[in-house]
Amino acid sequence: MTHCPLCGVELIPQGKPFINQKRIWETGSTDSHPFSPIEVLLDNLRSTLNVGSIFRTADGAGVHFIYCCGTTPTPEHPKIAKTSLGAEDFTAWEYRRNALDLVKEKKQLGFQIISLEASDKSTSLFEHSSISKQEPTLLVLGNEVSGIDPEILDNSDQTFFIPMLGKKSSLNVAVAFGIAIYTLCN
Repeated sequence: MTHCPLCGVELIPQGKPFINQKRIWETGSTDSHPFSPIEVLLDNLRSTLNVGSIFRTADGAGVHFIYCCGTTPTPEHPKIAKTSLGAEDFTAWEYRRNALDLVKEKKQLGFQIISLEASDKSTSLFEHSSISKQEPTLLVLGNEVSGIDPEILDNSDQTFFIPMLGKKSSLNVAVAFGIAIYTLCN
């Protein structure tokens, strides 16, 4: 197309074309990554659109691995591709039935367990001193309505909340994940 279909003005291309660069490091390798692996556990999320959005953000943030647990839909669901835009092809993932078992397994492997949940024991995400870049980390996100299993919270090394200044008490889980992953990796 050389002219605008509405007004007929000649179109002049400017700038370089958009290039979607794929991850520069291979899944499983942290050689080019500035910190130890960050893995994400999605426990009983309901929305395929939220899961797809989390995959897309996770790819952008360099998340090493995503675990879909409980009732969380996996990338095999066709609606996830609507919001992930193919990011599920670049971020390794696995389905696990029981999130608590996975948390305990990761803890034994030396992972720091961080949960994103507003609770009596949580502290503001913006008051953290940043995560250890030497220790692998598992970031846990829970159900959009009921939150994270209390036993998982008991097994967490840190629990953070995102301060809410309006009337609502929480953000969309995919939005909260985006804020948390980039804040924790700062």
